[in-house]
Amino acid sequence: MDRRFKITLAMFAVIALVLLWGEHKVHLLGALPWLILLACPLIHIFMHGGHGGHGGHGGHGEHGGHNHQAEQPGKSGEQRDD
Repeated sequence: MDRRFKITLAMFAVIALVLLWGEHKVHLLGALPWLILLACPLIHIFMHGGHGGHGGHGGHGEHGGHNHQAEQPGKSGEQRDD
C-alpha cells in the first residue's frame, strides 16, 4: 500500500473513533462492567495456557525428582548420635 493511503486511512479512522466516542460514550461506559466480566474466561484461558489443563495443578513436586520427605527431620530414616 502507498504511504499516503495509509496516512489517509489512519486519519479517517481517528475521526471516526472521535465521532463514535462522542455519540456513544454513555453506551460504551455502561457496558464496561459487563465487558470486564465477559473477559474473565478469556483471561483464564490465556493465563493457564502453559499449564496443560487443570489436572496437573497438584503434582508440581513430582516433576523435579526432589524428595521432600528427606528434608523433614525424623522422616529420612537416619538417626543422629550426638
